[in-house]
Amino acid sequence: MGDPARIVIIGGGYVGATAARRLRAQLSASEAQLTVVDPRSYMTYQPFLAEAAAGSVEPRHVVVPLREVLPGCDVLAAEATGVDTAARTVTLEVADGHVERIGYDILVVAPGSVSRTMPIPGLAEHGIGFKTLEEAIYLRNHVLSRLDVAASTVDPALRRRLLTFLFVGGGYAGIEAMAELEDMTRHALTDYAIDPAEVRWVLVEAADRIMPEVGSSLADHTLDVLRARGFDIHLGTTLESCEDCHVVLGDGTEFDADTIVWTAGVKPHPMLADTDLPLNPKGRVRCATTLQVEGVPGVFAAGDAAAVPDVTSEEPGAVCAPSAQHASRQAVVLARNIVATLRGGAQTGYRHSYAGSVASLGLHQGVAQIYGLKLRGWPAWVLHRAYHLMTMPTAHRKTRIAADWLISLPFRRQVVATGEQHRPREQFVRASKG
Repeated sequence: MGDPARIVIIGGGYVGATAARRLRAQLSASEAQLTVVDPRSYMTYQPFLAEAAAGSVEPRHVVVPLREVLPGCDVLAAEATGVDTAARTVTLEVADGHVERIGYDILVVAPGSVSRTMPIPGLAEHGIGFKTLEEAIYLRNHVLSRLDVAASTVDPALRRRLLTFLFVGGGYAGIEAMAELEDMTRHALTDYAIDPAEVRWVLVEAADRIMPEVGSSLADHTLDVLRARGFDIHLGTTLESCEDCHVVLGDGTEFDADTIVWTAGVKPHPMLADTDLPLNPKGRVRCATTLQVEGVPGVFAAGDAAAVPDVTSEEPGAVCAPSAQHASRQAVVLARNIVATLRGGAQTGYRHSYAGSVASLGLHQGVAQIYGLKLRGWPAWVLHRAYHLMTMPTAHRKTRIAADWLISLPFRRQVVATGEQHRPREQFVRASKG
């Protein structure tokens, strides 16, 4: 019997973790050695980020430690910085800073995506994304700390700036994050000497509608709900500048905002540009329906970083959208096809028709479109929670999230800001110098 095949998986997100679990369950140690490479040692379940930011779910419960769910796999805390398909090696920058190369027989490229930003003056200095747990926790603490400072200041201009929250991007991520945080803030204001009318929530979207994932009727309903809650919504316009937190929009609107959240889309992980993998014009890895990378033997790709043909679309050259819905299903097909490759079996093409989407708009409010069925309000909110609880990995995490929800029924959300965790040594250093 020969040496076990070396399977290297770049990315410990939903694709990487799911594929690794399935491969380890189907392949013995004598058949394959599995290595998962990711700078974080955990997988984040992103659909729950908005609830984690708003305090409905404990943030630790929306992440899954990779070493806990991947027994029998090597988990490397490292950043993949390059791929040489001719030499069959991956270049890594390991957590301690040194660079090394590891070989592979089969490579899975699933590094995911990052926020797609633009060269807008002031955005890099004052904006924040909403892709990671760290960003969600920071944003929650930041929003609540703005209330603390605003309640203490006597400067009316500063107070207006502190109580103005700008979100750029009207997709699901932006709408959910903004709606959940506004709902949390509204509940928190009962403990502050702040008139709710002073708090301003602004949404900017370049398109003439929000939430392209659902039909226009649900998108219009969502707009009505948000406007009824006091949101200031600017469609068909863009953020032109936010230098020194002074916001200038394309429609001429200007105001100051101390919170600027960027959720205007994603792009494939930039590490792909430093590989010799074939990329499409948007920077995603070109794949066949079997998830094999075009023209590169032994390399597979899936998820946000992969341009997988959408065989259900009538549009020529259509590829699957970068969504959790496709990523979770592609991971299953990918694992099955890798096993088939090692054992000489037939491979399966990926095919999935869009099932729909669910979104939370705060406590007891939501919208959903599943296989043509459209729901609003409470039913959609319940479906949102039920669907994502079902797809959350591991019974352990499912139980903890369900417990968070049950505990919150008779009690209010916890709305305390713990911003000091972003500078944990500051007080100690000050005391040491004192």
